[in-house]
Amino acid sequence: MVKTTVVGSYPVPSWLLGQTSRLVLRDAIMVVLKTQELAGLDVVADGELNRFDPSHPETNGMIDYFVTQMAGVRSKFSLSDLEAFRKDPQLGYRSVPAGVVESAISEGTLNLPSDYTLTSSLTTSPLKFTCTGPHMLSKVLTDRFYGDKAALAMAIAEVLRAQLSAIPAAVVQLDEANIVGHPEDQPWAVAALNHVLDGLQSERAVHICFGNYGGQSVQKGFYQALIPFLNQLHVDHLVLEFARRGYDELEAFRELRPEIGIGLGVVDIKDNGIESPEEIARRLENAQKVLGAGRVTYIHPDCGFWMLQRSVADGKMRAMVKGRDLFEGRSSN
Repeated sequence: MVKTTVVGSYPVPSWLLGQTSRLVLRDAIMVVLKTQELAGLDVVADGELNRFDPSHPETNGMIDYFVTQMAGVRSKFSLSDLEAFRKDPQLGYRSVPAGVVESAISEGTLNLPSDYTLTSSLTTSPLKFTCTGPHMLSKVLTDRFYGDKAALAMAIAEVLRAQLSAIPAAVVQLDEANIVGHPEDQPWAVAALNHVLDGLQSERAVHICFGNYGGQSVQKGFYQALIPFLNQLHVDHLVLEFARRGYDELEAFRELRPEIGIGLGVVDIKDNGIESPEEIARRLENAQKVLGAGRVTYIHPDCGFWMLQRSVADGKMRAMVKGRDLFEGRSSN
């Protein structure tokens, strides 16, 4: 059976803004989990509310929550820091760096197991824990210590591995929204990712998308160029963007190792329209026709829901579950 899940984020409840006490945060996460359960999702997530930061609404804490808590990273910038940052053409979509690396990176105050403990106490459903991957994090930092992106990524990977290895979630997912636009980074990116993945005790997932920076895609590229990279990952399934881009690139995934499950994006998170269950079912049927039965193991949105209205996100989740059921019913006849 194809499982339904989310990529991670969920619209922030309006009453959480400005009231981020531990008790209020607990209530908000409980609402998000219950909403997913009522929609019928097989694997739920905390909506990434544990890392929500109203000071960084364009990325919903995807970057800053991790790097600003690590020791060795400075989050106040001098003029020369900003000048060095602006010389990097790959970061033109950001106004400032996420941080400046000035000494060896270590965990600092980052405490991901604590986030998992809070969330897992609020649900009995299978739980997904999400974390931005080492390649993505290394690419948004101005490095003034390591002098080498591969060394920086591996230092970050060491911190993430130590923390994520202590989290017994049903699924642990690493998010990488930069690699698709920079296939030249593949050799060192795969080494850093696998270092983290090899330490996990859970089902291992990697999310690949083309970026969602304030509602905009920021990476250009094609999945075909990433297949050698994906085949090297020590991963159980991928979580892939498709609904926004269309499904012509599905053909490339015939070359993916058969033991790697495919998570198919069937919901467009950059559009307020709610897909019909029939649309979802057709997208699954098309994927089965192209890739063969059993290759798609999960369906999900293309990326996180955080920019949408809650009513839209809820409608999309319910449509996704009904569409999966429609597909399964047809397949069994």
